[in-house]
Amino acid sequence: MIDEKLQPILNEVMNRNAGEQEFHQAVKEVLESLGRVIAKRPYYADNALIERLCEPERQIIFRVPWIDDNGQVQINRGFRVQFNSALGPYKGGIRFHPSVNVGIIKFLGFEQTFKNALTGMPIGGGKGGSDFNPRGRSDREVMRFCQSFMSELHRHLGEYTDVPAGDIGVGGREIGYMFGQYKRLTNKYEAGVLTGKALFHGGSRARREATGYGATYFVERMLATRGETFEGKRTVVSGSGNVAIYTMEKVLEFGGIIAACSDSNGYVVDDNGIDLDLVKEIKEVRRGRLSEYVKLRGAGAHYIEDGSIWDVPCAVAMPSATQNELTGRDAKRLITNGVMAVGEGANMPSTPDAVKLFQDAGVLFAPGKAANAGGVATSALEMQQNASRDSWTFEKTETRLAEIMRDIHDRCAETADEYGAPGDYVLGANIAGFVRVAEAMDALGVI
Repeated sequence: MIDEKLQPILNEVMNRNAGEQEFHQAVKEVLESLGRVIAKRPYYADNALIERLCEPERQIIFRVPWIDDNGQVQINRGFRVQFNSALGPYKGGIRFHPSVNVGIIKFLGFEQTFKNALTGMPIGGGKGGSDFNPRGRSDREVMRFCQSFMSELHRHLGEYTDVPAGDIGVGGREIGYMFGQYKRLTNKYEAGVLTGKALFHGGSRARREATGYGATYFVERMLATRGETFEGKRTVVSGSGNVAIYTMEKVLEFGGIIAACSDSNGYVVDDNGIDLDLVKEIKEVRRGRLSEYVKLRGAGAHYIEDGSIWDVPCAVAMPSATQNELTGRDAKRLITNGVMAVGEGANMPSTPDAVKLFQDAGVLFAPGKAANAGGVATSALEMQQNASRDSWTFEKTETRLAEIMRDIHDRCAETADEYGAPGDYVLGANIAGFVRVAEAMDALGVI
């Protein structure tokens, strides 16, 4: 329930941002946690601070024309929402996917603001993207699109202004093309303006692995509060992109068993445990579909098209694909099958009714704004290396990542305890992130 003092704020957000369901959902979830804060520290309601926090500082929408391999001009739409810079330059990924619209980008930028605050690092929140679909496009088509996209976006970026990274549909290839265009247009080798770069452009070791590794570190810490570990536990990971692959890698390192993973067409169950090397071969080398797994793996592997991966029994569930992929129906099935922990590797992948079901059933639940903060934390470490013209080892970077994720877990748990909701990581993450941003905004005055 939302505190009566905060309900008018949510009503105004919904009226001013009509039709943007994901943004409404993200704001509502945070406001539901803030009643306890306002009761304890009523001055946070002064000077329309919460209203300002729910309104992006800047929203940029632009046309992206490009030429395909048949010589035809294509038109896409580009977005950048610079949500909040109270703690530092805007920081958040760029997503290329047909589902992208301004509401999606605003929800992601809003979530990013709190996620970045939880890292304890000096970065604000932002997000960007386009409805361009890179799937099935040649390298040259992707390059021409990225160059056109950056031709407009570059004027809004800078290492002290806004520092994008990758997201769904945007990996090292796309970051490289965008960085090359930024360099060409500005005549600056400003390595700190984009993160997720290749090592020879100032990228950071462990950046590709960071979100998946970080989510697994968070869940490991969460399991430890009940005297449990990943050892021998069946784990289901949705998705098969970077986040999912490196979540699986770290779960295996911790002694877990990967029972299933998925892509947008279906999911694979392997009676002998998922062969991660084979998944990497299919997704990272061949850029293929997961349906190939069964043919290459042989006996014991099964591909289920258009089903729900959450029907697969597991002790740990790691939704790592996209928003609202895990529904109330899925949550009921997981609970019936004995799930003990859920860690969100994606941004808001569980619907509100699913989250409530998990919490009511006593399932450990790690919200995405806390659990998947490892990616942006390592991006901030990349910015740090760029600023000092340094390059850290993989081991040093991963050690810092592990420290940051365990600190985030402990901060969320301690905040939940402080506000009378022990074990509620959603409330703990929302309040801890809010307080850090609110304090910074208050210190800057009304801007």
